[in-house]
Amino acid sequence: MSSPERAGTPQGDAKLPPRWFIRTAWVVHRGLYRVTGGRLGLRHPTPAVWGMMRLHTIGRRSGKARVAILAYFEDGDDLVTLAMNGWGDPPPAWWLNLQATPTASVDLPDGSRDIVAHAAEGAERERLWAVYRTLDGGEDLDAHAALRSRETPVVVLSPAR
Repeated sequence: MSSPERAGTPQGDAKLPPRWFIRTAWVVHRGLYRVTGGRLGLRHPTPAVWGMMRLHTIGRRSGKARVAILAYFEDGDDLVTLAMNGWGDPPPAWWLNLQATPTASVDLPDGSRDIVAHAAEGAERERLWAVYRTLDGGEDLDAHAALRSRETPVVVLSPAR
């Protein structure tokens, strides 16, 4: 595949914890947020470290409310995240839900906001992917993305107008 994150990156370079560990970490993170009433689990991004937000979507098949905690950084008024499912190959359910219904909301450390989602493409995607490379852990971004059979979507969450 010719995506920027795949160019010249051997798949053997990526070091990921086992899938069970990633899934357990997600469960613990959500539980920590619930048990502390939201006092722990979210954070603002800094120039060097991504933040954590809660994304509220509507299930594309069930029609039920769904919540995921995601890493993000700010790009002006937009929030930017990666649809990576713990670097597993299938797309995360929250991204499939946003593709079906792009309007949603997010909880940030200082409050909630309504958003509209879209996948970054072309020059916008390359620019935002490059920003992720500069954040803590970004040195392995291309190697981790190479583990997937498809390009990792860069998702832009813009304020709803």
